[in-house]
Amino acid sequence: MPRFSIFSSAAALSLCATALAADIIVKVGGPGVLKFDPESVNANVNDVIIFQFQQKNHTVTQSSLAEPCSPLDNGFDTGFIPVADSVTDNFPQANLLVSDTDPTWVYCRQGNHCQQGMVFAVNPGDKFDQFKSTATGGNATDTSSTTGAATSIVTVTATVTVSGSVATTTYSTTAPTSTSGSSSSSGTNHKVIVGGDGKLTYDPSNITADVGDTITFEFRTKNHTVTASSFAQPCRALSLTSDSTGFDSGFMAVAAGTTSFPTYTVQVNDTKPIWAYCRQTGHCGQGMVFSANAPTTGNTFDAFKQKAAEINGTGATGATSNTDGASGSNIGAGIMFATLAAVLGALL
Repeated sequence: MPRFSIFSSAAALSLCATALAADIIVKVGGPGVLKFDPESVNANVNDVIIFQFQQKNHTVTQSSLAEPCSPLDNGFDTGFIPVADSVTDNFPQANLLVSDTDPTWVYCRQGNHCQQGMVFAVNPGDKFDQFKSTATGGNATDTSSTTGAATSIVTVTATVTVSGSVATTTYSTTAPTSTSGSSSSSGTNHKVIVGGDGKLTYDPSNITADVGDTITFEFRTKNHTVTASSFAQPCRALSLTSDSTGFDSGFMAVAAGTTSFPTYTVQVNDTKPIWAYCRQTGHCGQGMVFSANAPTTGNTFDAFKQKAAEINGTGATGATSNTDGASGSNIGAGIMFATLAAVLGALL
């Protein structure tokens, strides 16, 4: 069965090399470049497509011909891979093992990169132009000019520090308008510790935050995410249960002995509840959930956590990982996807 796994670069390449017909290198991004290069390839069974992540911060996310800029339910997703401008070689890579010749559709879910044409396909036949045209013509929501019901913009800023280099990404998602006031020019930064040796927790796991505040998640040892969800479905990504993209840090693998920890920061733009979970296999069901501005009655944090425990994380579909280390599993359409970085510190 197709799997999503994370290995060290050398190990993964060694494993793949024994059974591959051909390696196909695809460059992802770069300074001022919003594209996959090449944009499409024809591949045979057992070929490997090596996605080489260049400067800036991109993803390789499976979608569909009909909806190029939306993640495919149960599709593969690398998560965001930040690469500092100073990096010029030894780029992080992700491997896609082709196990059939059906079309596979891919996009970058950073901001509006997909709507600007940052899409890719394997074995598209004569459908690639249609795929890209749908992507670039599907950016119908322009928050600067949309009429009708007002929307607010949830701005998410992810900052990752690796080996002294800092890479920052900012992207936006839409959410229903809150009745709260406008954002303040400055606010409080709430620090939340994610995981650690023997811990499957966010600490603190429930906070109260004002408009203009930020929440900085600091990832400790092991491999976790902070992923937006909903009260109704605590262990399922918001992007899979609603029209909102939601935020998702992607997996943050942190080796034992690390002293400089990666962080992911979310800006609070209204006072609606924020629900989140770790999409590492089984962690949500064991209570690794988080909330900001949860109600004190009704849909409380305790009720959210209890609901996660009741379903035991079985709703946590998408790119999930199968151990507490740096490996993972995900169902892709006829492919195996291997991210070639065992720890975040090895990326840059």
